[in-house]
This record gives sequence, structure tokens and C-alpha cells, in this order.
Amino acid sequence: MPGKTELLKWVWAGTIIVFAVGLVAITFIKELSPTYCFDNYYQLFVILMLLAFFAEYIDSSLGMGYGTTLTPLLIIVGFQPLQVVTALLFSEFISGITAGILHHKADNVDFIRDTKSRKVMLLMASCSIAGTLLAVTVALNLPKFYVRLYIGLMILAIGVFLILKSRTNYLFSWKRITVIGLLAAFNKGISGGGYGPLLTSGQLLSGIKEKNAVAITSMAEGLVCFVAVIIYLLSGTEFDWKLTIPLTLGAFISVPGAVLTVKIIPANFIRGQIAYVTLFLGILMVAKTILL
Repeated sequence: MPGKTELLKWVWAGTIIVFAVGLVAITFIKELSPTYCFDNYYQLFVILMLLAFFAEYIDSSLGMGYGTTLTPLLIIVGFQPLQVVTALLFSEFISGITAGILHHKADNVDFIRDTKSRKVMLLMASCSIAGTLLAVTVALNLPKFYVRLYIGLMILAIGVFLILKSRTNYLFSWKRITVIGLLAAFNKGISGGGYGPLLTSGQLLSGIKEKNAVAITSMAEGLVCFVAVIIYLLSGTEFDWKLTIPLTLGAFISVPGAVLTVKIIPANFIRGQIAYVTLFLGILMVAKTILL
């Protein structure tokens, strides 16, 4: 088992590095963007599936990275914001709920017997309502530049703090959990991203264990996205299924492997990866905001 664990750690770390390098390249080099390289829809279908697969693998194993990376990326390469937001919400609803259930079955979390984990997950999902309402008001009155810069700087700061305090064990705090839930939902409402990095890393700062934090984030985000999808459908918004289907399939297929990764890899290794990926996403969001 130790040999397999070490191998999986290297594979996981390698996947994160490859995804990070590819993400930077696709973001800043126009000729590498999916819509620029592929005119045939079936080719684009496969590329979108692969993007969603890797993004959701990272998301379901670290509790972050799907919406935060794909929302700005898909908009940058030519898709309209409403197309992207609705497609990502639907795919995150399917993959998030699936990941939450599989994390529970794999004993990464116990939503039935572990009362605290269940309450934290439900609190995170409930906070989304208040946070999103506030976000809509702010989003209508603030330029997008400052909104994205705020989210990027907040995530970057948390990443730095987690790295500096990597060996610190925090006592559980309902007050901190509530504040983190509201801020994460606020981020989601105004930009479509910034939910997972803040919610997962914020749970660590609030005393939640690493594997529990990843599983709670997956389930809470799935429930939040489900509510959002229902609201969009009731409002008559049309979903772009040519974008939604490949993203949903790619994300869904990646979930079992991500859950197995969390089950096998040591918790302290997961904590370190969460810190560095949070820092990376913060830097990337700030760079996108300022340079693009």
C-alpha cells in the first residue's frame, strides 16, 4: 500500500502541474485556445470534455478549481458569459452531488453519523442564498475589474496564509465557518468562481479536517448549483446544451478517480496541495484581471 500511495501522490501532483501549465498556456496564448484551434464541433466536444475532466478531477480531490478556472477560461476563448455560467452550474450540480455521495461511501466523510460534517455542509449550502443576494446587489454597482481583483487577492492571501501556517491546527469555530460560507457564496454570485478555493481553505482555518473539507465542499457546491439551475430554468433561460453536455460528461467521469485519490492519499499531503493550489489560482485570477 505505501508503494501505491507514493505512486498516486506523484501521479496526482503531476496531474496538477500539467493542468496548471496547460491552463496558463490556454489563457494567455490565443492560438492554443479550444475555439481557435478546432472548427469541427466533435473535436471541440472532446477538448471541452477533457478540460472538464481535468478541472473536476482537481476540484473533487482538492475541493476547488472547476468554476474558478473554467469560467474565465471559457469566456476568454469566446463563449458568452450566460452560456458559460449556466453550463458550469448544471455540470457542477451533477458532479458535485455525485462527488459528495461517493466521498461519503468512501468514508472520506460521514454525512449520516457525523453530525458536525452534515451541519457544516447544510450551513454552507444555506449561506449561498444570503451571499448570492448580496452579491447581485454589489455586482450591479461595481465594475467587473474590481470584483475579479477582489476575489483573486482574497484567494491569493488565503493561499499564502495556509502555507505560512501549514503546521497549525485550528479549533473548530461555527462563527468562522458561517463567515467563510457567506464570503464563498458572495464570490460565486458575482463572478461564477472563487467558491471552492475559499470554502475549502476556509474550512481548514475553521478546524475542519482536510478530507472532510473536500467532501463537504463538493456536496455543498452541488446543492448550491442545483438551486441555481432550478432558478434559471424557472426564469426561462435557455441552456446551451452543446456546451453543457461535454462539460457535464467530462466532469462526471472524473469523479470516481478523484474520490479514490482523496481516500488513499495522506491528509497532510492534501493540506499542502490545497495551500499551493489556492495560491496558484489566486495569482492566476489576479494576472487575468490585470493583463487581459
